Amino acid sequence: MIGCLMTDNAATIETSDTALRAADHDFTVRTYPAPTPNGTMLVWAHGGAFVFGELAMPEADLTARELAARGTTVVSVDYTLAPGEVISLLPAPDIEGMPTPEQLIAVGGDRPRAPFPVASLQLVAAFDWAQQNAARFGADPLRVGIGGASAGGNLAGGAALRLRDRGTSPARTVLVYPVLHATVPAPDAELAAIIAQLPAGMGFPPEITKALNENYLGGHSAADPYAFPGGHDLTGLTPTLVITAHQDELRPSGEAYAAELEVAGVVAQLVDEPNMHGFLNAPGDPSAVRSYDRIAAFLADEV
Repeated sequence: MIGCLMTDNAATIETSDTALRAADHDFTVRTYPAPTPNGTMLVWAHGGAFVFGELAMPEADLTARELAARGTTVVSVDYTLAPGEVISLLPAPDIEGMPTPEQLIAVGGDRPRAPFPVASLQLVAAFDWAQQNAARFGADPLRVGIGGASAGGNLAGGAALRLRDRGTSPARTVLVYPVLHATVPAPDAELAAIIAQLPAGMGFPPEITKALNENYLGGHSAADPYAFPGGHDLTGLTPTLVITAHQDELRPSGEAYAAELEVAGVVAQLVDEPNMHGFLNAPGDPSAVRSYDRIAAFLADEV
């Protein structure tokens, strides 16, 4: 499988789109039915610094296809993005072939944008839709999980808290290289040395992360646990898988969150992949393939 764009089973999965509305904004969910369902379902949110990203990107589409091929029906959420003006602060990546921030944000077209809590509430609405429709896709409504990558990991973590507080927790939560703290914990000496060697535009310096987070908040308090769940009461959350990227300035946030979960008595698995942030966007990358297998096993209780 390593080195392939996608497995044969993943490539042939036929998707369907459903229009939903939450927090006064329209959005879409795309369902990837498992050809051989094992009873699990995952509501999934792509990343993109809250301001870009879409359903066709590998982190959304390929991840969903590969998980569906492994037995989990995936509901991928095309949530409302945050305002895009902050994109001017992001440096262009110093890697040939990598799209610029301007090119990435242009993918969203002229769709309405909105800050927190719109996308967070849309994740909850997508979860509700998934539970209501799970049976027709061969999934158990009680085995619907929630997850996401990068900014999508933030949205999934916040939605998991909302659902816990409402009394309808997801079966499991999956967070891949997430940003869960409004202020990301400082890197240790080893990570600082790694960061110093990253190509321009491939890291998340504190000032950039701060600007992106404030842009997402749109004036709301960073202390709101539904906006940034790290550092808050995590008691009662369901089992959570946290996958970090070793060469990632956001790694300390995932590591700290996993530790906070354990202190709160929540079953937590922390896996550190030897890679850079965003590896789910690299088709065939060994870290991505391992993560597909690991997430599928976690959702199916094969851990």
